Amino acid sequence: MLSVTTIGVLMAGIDARIVIVGLPQVIAALGADTEQGIWINQAYLLGSIVILLLIGRVTDVFGRKNIYTSGFAIFTIGSALTSFAMNPLQVILFRIAQGIGAGIILTNSVALIVDATPTKELGFSLGVNNLGFRFGAMAGLTISGLILSFIGDWRALFYINIPIGIFGTVWAQLALKETMFGEKGAKIDWGGFFAFTVFVTSLLLALTYDAYGIGSRLIVYELLVISIVSIVIFVWHERRCEHPLLDLRLLEIREYTGGVIAQLINAIAWGAVLLLLSLYFQLVLGLSPFDAGIRIIPFDIAFLICGPLSGKLSDRFGHIPFTTSGIILTSASLYLFSTVDELTPYSNIAIFMMLFGAGIGFFSSPNMSSVMGSVPAQRRGVGSALRATFFNVGFAVSLNLAIVIISLIVPYALVTQIMSASEEAIITPAQKMQFLSGLKVTYVWLAILNAVAIVPSIFRGKGAAGHEEKVQELDIA
Repeated sequence: MLSVTTIGVLMAGIDARIVIVGLPQVIAALGADTEQGIWINQAYLLGSIVILLLIGRVTDVFGRKNIYTSGFAIFTIGSALTSFAMNPLQVILFRIAQGIGAGIILTNSVALIVDATPTKELGFSLGVNNLGFRFGAMAGLTISGLILSFIGDWRALFYINIPIGIFGTVWAQLALKETMFGEKGAKIDWGGFFAFTVFVTSLLLALTYDAYGIGSRLIVYELLVISIVSIVIFVWHERRCEHPLLDLRLLEIREYTGGVIAQLINAIAWGAVLLLLSLYFQLVLGLSPFDAGIRIIPFDIAFLICGPLSGKLSDRFGHIPFTTSGIILTSASLYLFSTVDELTPYSNIAIFMMLFGAGIGFFSSPNMSSVMGSVPAQRRGVGSALRATFFNVGFAVSLNLAIVIISLIVPYALVTQIMSASEEAIITPAQKMQFLSGLKVTYVWLAILNAVAIVPSIFRGKGAAGHEEKVQELDIA
C-alpha cells in the first residue's frame, strides 16, 4: 500500500515544481500575457484546494480505493490534455484538472496510510510518504531543466506524467484494498461544497491579484469580502446540516486543532521562502532559473533525511520533542537567512538551507502523525482534507505576507514586477540592494511568526484515545 501512495505523491511533487523553471517558455510559446502566465501556475493550486473537502467527505462515505484510483486517472488525463493544449485558456483549464487529480491523490494517500498502519509505525510511514513528495519536488526542478535544455519543447514537461500516471492507476487498482465504508448511503452536502468553493476561489483570486499587481485594489477588496461572507455562510450551513461536508465537531479534538493551527502558521512562515531564495540567486547573484533551482537542492536533501527519521523517532518518543525542535530550528534558520548578502559564500547558504530543511522535516511528519492519529476512523478522509486545506491556504498566504513585508522597503510596483514570472525583471544595482534589504526584514518577521507555532503545538495534548471517545459521545460516528 505504501508503494502505491508514494508513487502518487511522487508524481504530484514532480508536477508541483516542474512548471516553475519552464513557465517562461510556456508563456512565450503560447503568446500568453502576464495574467494568463500567472494562472498557468496558480490553476494547479486552485484545483487541488477546491476539491479537498469534497473528496475527503466522499471517501468517508463511499470508501477510499476507487476514489484514489480515479485521482490517478484524472491527473494523467489532465497531463495529457495539457501537453496538447493550443492556447493559454486550455492550459489553465487542464492544469485545474491536474490539480483536482493531485488533490484527490494527496488527501487520500494520508487517509489510506492511517487506515492501514499501526499507531506505533504511523510517524515513519507518513515520513516516507512526505519523502516521496519532497523527492518529486526536488526532481521536478532538475527534470524541467534537462527537458528544456535537451528537448526544448515545453509540452515534454507534461509527457513524463503520462506513463507514471498509467502505471499508478493500474497499480493502485490491483494493490489497494478497501479498508472501510464509514457512512455508506449518507448524502453529500453540495450546498456546503458550493459555499466552500466560493470561499477558496475568491480568496485565492484576491491573494493572487494582490501579489502580482493584477487589477485594481477595489477588485481585491471585493473578492476578500466575498470570501469572508461565503466562509460565514459555510460555517452556518455546516452547523445545521444533517450530513455536513465538514463536521465542525472535529475541531473540538484539541490534538487535531492544535496540530492544524501549528501547521497553518508554519506553512505561512515558510511557504514563500524557496521562491525568495530563488529570487536572491537570480536577481542578486545573477544566476539562471535552472542554476537557482539546483542551488536550492540542499534544502530538499535535508528534508529527505530528517522527515522519515523524525517520524520513526516520534513513534517511539512522542511528537512534542520533534515538532517543538523543528519549529525552533526553522525559526533559527530563517533568522540566519536574514544575515545573507551578495558576498555570503554559497557554502554558508547551503548550511542554512540544510538547517531549514531539517527543521521542516522534524516538524512535518510527527505533526501529521499526531493530527491524523487523533481523528476517528470514520472522519479520516475529511480530517486529512481539512489538514491539507490549512496547509495549502497557508502556502498561498505566505507569498502575500512576504510581498507586504518587502513592500515596506521596496516600491510595490518593483516587487510585483519581480514576482511576475512572465518576463525577466530588470533592476538597477541600487534597486537590487533595496530588494536584498527587503528580503532580510522579511526573513526576520517570518522567523518570529513561525515561533508562534510553538504555542498550539505544545498545548495540543499528547494522546488521541480520550479525544476519540469524546467525539463518539458527540455522535460523530
